[in-house]
Amino acid sequence: MTDKKRRQRGSRTHGGGTHKNRRGAGHRGGRGAAGRDKHEMHNHPPLGKHGFTRPEKAQDEVLTVSLQKLDEDAPLLQAEGVATETDDGYEIDVRDVVEDGHEADAVKVLGTGRVRNELAVVADAFSGSAREQITEAGGEVRLTERAEEAAADEATADEDSPAGETEADETD
Repeated sequence: MTDKKRRQRGSRTHGGGTHKNRRGAGHRGGRGAAGRDKHEMHNHPPLGKHGFTRPEKAQDEVLTVSLQKLDEDAPLLQAEGVATETDDGYEIDVRDVVEDGHEADAVKVLGTGRVRNELAVVADAFSGSAREQITEAGGEVRLTERAEEAAADEATADEDSPAGETEADETD
């Protein structure tokens, strides 16, 4: 059996009806993005805006460091003068490890990897798994002064307005 292309040889319209039928852009549904909100919506991304983007000045710059990097690089950091060696392990200020760590809004330690050394780590924030791994290895987790102040400010703000109470409740 021959293929369709071969069978259509000699035919003027190749099975498309009269020669007028396949003219112009109407045959393909229009030109460009025509029909994107009606008959060709599945071929285009959705219309309109979605979501919300926080203003640049309201966003905090949070730099991250993995716990594995701190543990593996502790001897190198000590040789560079960034970390200090203690009796049991190393004491590391994470802001010194990260480039521009002191200018960033926060430096957070993430719990990726294993801890083999006893580390005393100072940072603005810690993930739950990072805290757990450091303390299990016999190390110590300490927040920076600005992180402690921020936590204290949040605590006083929580005390000022108890949960579930609104301004309408206070006026009654």
